[in-house]
Amino acid sequence: MAKVLITGCAGFIGYKVCEEFLKNDYEVIGIDNFDPYYDLSLKEYRLNYLKNYNNFNFVLMDIRDKNALRNLFKIYNFEGVINLAAKAGVRASILNPKDYFDVNVIGTLNILELMLEFNVNKIILASTSSIYAGHKPPFKEDMKCDNMLSPYAVSKKCAENLVYTFYHLYGISSIILRYFTVYGPAGRPDMSIFRFIYWMLKDKEIIIYGDGNQRRSFTYVEDVANATFLAYKLNGFEIINVGNDQDNKLIDVVNKIGEILNKEPKIIYEPFNKADIYETKADITKARKLLNWEPKIKIEEGLKRTIDWFLENKDLIDSFKL
Repeated sequence: MAKVLITGCAGFIGYKVCEEFLKNDYEVIGIDNFDPYYDLSLKEYRLNYLKNYNNFNFVLMDIRDKNALRNLFKIYNFEGVINLAAKAGVRASILNPKDYFDVNVIGTLNILELMLEFNVNKIILASTSSIYAGHKPPFKEDMKCDNMLSPYAVSKKCAENLVYTFYHLYGISSIILRYFTVYGPAGRPDMSIFRFIYWMLKDKEIIIYGDGNQRRSFTYVEDVANATFLAYKLNGFEIINVGNDQDNKLIDVVNKIGEILNKEPKIIYEPFNKADIYETKADITKARKLLNWEPKIKIEEGLKRTIDWFLENKDLIDSFKL
């Protein structure tokens, strides 16, 4: 049974990627530092879900701790690494940029150096559509990305550059996946769809930053996890968009949620945040060609599944702070 290291395993995308590898008979060693960026009860929920698999092992660890990571590499003969650990959040990165560079850049460098030291020759790096700022959608992987709007986006581009450098110098097989606005059950509470559903269920006012006409390539988490697993089979160096090529207006998504819940949204419009991109849309030509992948879950079905999860986990939702 091949062993893979998956960092950020208790994160939203991380736990679904872990599940994809576990279902396909990999031994997964998952690490997470339980960063309190949002309520930890949600991370505990995801981790408990993964512990149902006998081929899953969890280690509490921070990718900034190189010595602890080295001990892990000594214990396990990893076939490859899926690096999903990151400080996330465009707006939050404005307040504390140093932490974002410590985790997203130095943490990635620690992993790459240890891969070299222990002869591990395959990495997948999670990146972001946020790096495409300044371009007109649909976004293509060969666009030159020099006009990022947030420290978060800059840190992820730096991580991409590091990964390419290690591929160029040492031949480490490296696949960079640029994820587009991922949503779904047990999602991140700072993301728009999670907040819209939460607020509507609580009969609270919904805050939209901007006029509501901004567009996003909302992509369901299981589709993202499947693409990540398929990308692990590739070799060499590739950058691949993992997103929905059908984008939606934010206001339309709010109204769809209202229809499913049979509630009338009460909306407050706040000024648009200048760290945000107004419109994202993924060109997934490469994903179709190299992975034989495209998103299967349409926004209506994805929203329904996410809302069903909220209704089934009311006690959990009521227990934490948004």
